[in-house]
Amino acid sequence: MAQIATKSRIYLDHAATTPVSAAARAAMLAALDLGGNPASVHAAGRAANATVERARDAIAAFAGCAPDAIVFTSGGTEALALALNGSGMARCAVSAVEHSAVLAARPDAVVIPVTSDGVIDLAGLADLLAAGPMLVAVQQANNETGVIQPIAEIMALVTANAGLLLVDAVQSAGKLPLPAADFIALSAHKLGGPAGVGALIMRNPATLTAVQRGGGQERGLRGGTPNISGIAGFAAAIAEPRDWTGVAALRDRIETTLVAAGGIVHGASAPRLPNITSIGLAGVANGTQVMALDLAGFMVSAGAACSSGKVAASHVLASMGLGAAAGEAIRISLSPQTQAAEIDSFIAAWTAMAKRLAPR
Repeated sequence: MAQIATKSRIYLDHAATTPVSAAARAAMLAALDLGGNPASVHAAGRAANATVERARDAIAAFAGCAPDAIVFTSGGTEALALALNGSGMARCAVSAVEHSAVLAARPDAVVIPVTSDGVIDLAGLADLLAAGPMLVAVQQANNETGVIQPIAEIMALVTANAGLLLVDAVQSAGKLPLPAADFIALSAHKLGGPAGVGALIMRNPATLTAVQRGGGQERGLRGGTPNISGIAGFAAAIAEPRDWTGVAALRDRIETTLVAAGGIVHGASAPRLPNITSIGLAGVANGTQVMALDLAGFMVSAGAACSSGKVAASHVLASMGLGAAAGEAIRISLSPQTQAAEIDSFIAAWTAMAKRLAPR
């Protein structure tokens, strides 16, 4: 697998970020050598602009949309904020398990409850929509548990009530087909591209108003000189084929073994992404588990990598009704480069940790 930090460590935090692929790195280096601003009309500017537009075409081909439906952003957070604040919808509803990028961008949003497995309550959503049109924001798949939402059913409800649907596909892109939605947010660094670049896909560009204004870039929908090398790396990464079949088998091996040793899988009864598992260890704080495993050479997380290094109880797991157990779970996330021997080593380390730390 690609190495992070030191050769002695095993990286199992791909949901936070995954290493930049060789193809993305090469595309970025080529773009860095261009030297022009895409807004300039001279030869260097035209070359830079051509790089951006080729990337837009590649991402449009991946998404199955027109190139002019894509707005490049600084990442998934900005893409989500652009739709949340630029859709023109006064009313907004978000699921209880959304990423903090959504929750913080619309603190006025109504929260849609979820089941004990983290699946959105469709009846609750229908009740909210009956009161009038609104923007609804739902992840295609959760970043902590991997639980997949019934987006087709949600889209049908939203459309029938004259609303708009924003889907956060940051974790699911490249693992699941992109769904039908009014807005879809993507982020390059979850796909083998660089951090600091993402995109918002719009079903109808006329439904969006700029939030960040500037020099008229991105057809006036997102001001600022584009991140040319990042965009080039994004397009190269998104075009690479990936096989997640073996990853799912490794995820299942982790869960079966750890449950037998006292672990608890959160969201196990729902459809999930192949590479993410949330494992609880009763009576042991998530921060303690993360540190113990890090000392043993394994890099995992306590949930979303969005709190400036802080470790706290997961709002996702709390929304699923787990109570104190929401602060006793870690996230293990894999990639197609994860090796079976690495998983065997991790299982041995987790089992030893559980025997040492779990209350008798």
